[in-house]
Amino acid sequence: MTAPSVQTTTLREQVFIGGEWVHPQHGGERTDVIDASNAAVLGSVARGSAADVDRAVGSARDAFTEWSQTSPEHRATMLESLRDALAERAEEAASLISLEVGTPTLISQRVQVGLPLQTLQGFADAARHHPWEECVGPTLVLREPAGVVGAITPWNYPLHQLVGKVGAALAAGCTVVAKPADVAPLSTFLLAEACEAAGLPAGVFNLVTGPGREVGEALAGHPGIDVLSFTGSTTVGARVAALAAANITRVTLELGGKSASVLLDDADLPRAVKASVNNAFLNSGQTCSAWTRLVVPRERQAEVLGMAEAAAAKLTLGHPLAEGTRLGPLASAAQQRTVRDYIELGISEGATLVTGGSGAPADLTEGFYVTPTVFGDVDRSARIAQEEIFGPVLCVIPHDGDEDAIAIANDSAYGLAGAVWSADEERGMAAVRRIRTGQMDLDGARFNPFSPFGGYKQSGIGREFGNIGIDEFVEIKGVQR
Repeated sequence: MTAPSVQTTTLREQVFIGGEWVHPQHGGERTDVIDASNAAVLGSVARGSAADVDRAVGSARDAFTEWSQTSPEHRATMLESLRDALAERAEEAASLISLEVGTPTLISQRVQVGLPLQTLQGFADAARHHPWEECVGPTLVLREPAGVVGAITPWNYPLHQLVGKVGAALAAGCTVVAKPADVAPLSTFLLAEACEAAGLPAGVFNLVTGPGREVGEALAGHPGIDVLSFTGSTTVGARVAALAAANITRVTLELGGKSASVLLDDADLPRAVKASVNNAFLNSGQTCSAWTRLVVPRERQAEVLGMAEAAAAKLTLGHPLAEGTRLGPLASAAQQRTVRDYIELGISEGATLVTGGSGAPADLTEGFYVTPTVFGDVDRSARIAQEEIFGPVLCVIPHDGDEDAIAIANDSAYGLAGAVWSADEERGMAAVRRIRTGQMDLDGARFNPFSPFGGYKQSGIGREFGNIGIDEFVEIKGVQR
């Protein structure tokens, strides 16, 4: 496949602090951003430091005094202005994310950028109708802004994950210091530009790029942070929470997942298998809530595997900007190595390789591509069934009835998402209620971007999006009258 011709020079030498673009305090070092499609340098961003975090937190603290006193209606209007300013940069943002992360163009437009725009409007609407004041008997209960929010975000959905935190925090009356992942930071600069264009007061939103071990840890452990919101791996989330604990800083964590799509014996198999494969491989499997375990009736596993192989074959692997691409590369060489190692592990563990494998696709010799892979006969305790792979790898696990299927779904350290498929809604809901995860889809229901998102167990603490997401950034005050 011939790669599209793309101009790949994006240079960001400054960070955004106090409403101004400023150079990092300690030198002009930069971090290269790599094009996932060909491993070339796509651009570079400023390498901030702990000193820049301190400056940004101070700016956010200064801005909080005034911003926290604005009305919900004013904040809603500002969020709509931010939405409009970001929409003007939507095409550029989608292209950058496609190259940074490997997301095919259509998915970048609809999900990587389209969802953040919906989310901003959703928070604006929620701010107007949130119960900022309510009576509980004789007590007036007030929801007040929590303070300065530190937002540390991942590379797989770089704009959406940041907007989910920023939109909720601003709606609540908080100010923000954001630290994006080094792998895919470019679109976050467009968000900072949109904040500036929308007329957001200086210091309400601040952006500091740099290594997680320096900038991320400085933000997590800063005494001026009132709420620390982190999305990423469970291992790093534990480290962030430990740093925040020293200051008794409130923490919200959205971490890993190993979600199960459970097919009961009366499920519409063709529909359920197609949807489950597409979900598992969305964004090349680089989705924390992906249904990477497909739990199916044992007597119908062979039929399911044939359907899964056919569904995977339709996901055309190619350059993320090429017309017709359904599956792009992974975001980095490190992630590509990790996923290929897991595929080799699955083979060594005795799972049946139905399609795919660890070898490089023959026609894609550059970039971080991995062939979509389906395993059958996977033991529920195998590492590929227990550990988050974060790539296009689906494990098909047979079950022996509803009780066994529910037990398999719950046999995980994670509890982020999942699905149940049944022709009987009551039967399906009975299974849904017993599976310990934060989000469940019943029989292929549509995704709701305004519903609460977060997980049980090692998938995290707290919820994002919608009214419940706003409440993560408020303090509750009871006034006796």
